[in-house]
Amino acid sequence: MATAKKAPAKKAAAPAKKAAPATKAAAPAKKVAAKAAAPAKKAAAPAKKAAATKAPAKKRTVNAAFMKALTPSAALAAVVGAAALPRTEVVSKLWTYIKKNGLQDATNKRNINADAKLKEIFGKAQVTMFELAGLIGKHLK
Repeated sequence: MATAKKAPAKKAAAPAKKAAPATKAAAPAKKVAAKAAAPAKKAAAPAKKAAATKAPAKKRTVNAAFMKALTPSAALAAVVGAAALPRTEVVSKLWTYIKKNGLQDATNKRNINADAKLKEIFGKAQVTMFELAGLIGKHLK
């Protein structure tokens, strides 16, 4: 009888092995369900972005220091005029003068070749456009 008890135990073990592949088959079903749920989350994300873009954008305020009218020096007044102007207008008028007289370097457009008037302002024959604002600042009060 002892052997009879062992035989049914082996039969029980065999179906357990067959049950293991069944649990593996259930796992892909869970992945499919998870993938089906994932697009629902993705669809919700654009809705949040759309709501964020519909909100009115905050209007930028202009820094008062840029808009303060400053008096140019005599050398700078020869190029932009003697009237008091904000820094932004001085740079704009200076670029108008540079382009009108063809003073931008042909090979490297970031460089400005100074003529007689600009050489008094810059102090050298050629400057980069990035140095321009710093050099102008010395001639404004």
